[in-house]
Amino acid sequence: MERFALLARLEARPGKESEVAQLLKGALPLAQSEAGTLRWYALQIGPSTFGIFDTFADEGGRQAHLDGEIAAALMSRADELLSAPPTIEKVELLASK
Repeated sequence: MERFALLARLEARPGKESEVAQLLKGALPLAQSEAGTLRWYALQIGPSTFGIFDTFADEGGRQAHLDGEIAAALMSRADELLSAPPTIEKVELLASK
């Protein structure tokens, strides 16, 4: 059962929106290979605002994701692609369908 989640918000630098979108789309196979990541969504919220929402059964899965390849890829290009550091919030799920 999904009890834990992460909500990340990313703001692309002007002119880097398509690169951020491609980075997120390209991360799907990495998310699929993470046993502890139950669901993973890459979002475009506005013209330059993006997000990631993912869910986990336990804190170990959430922490493994934070320590994993997607976070490393994102952080390695953050200065180039993002206008500010990503905002990452740990979320506890209260209900889902």
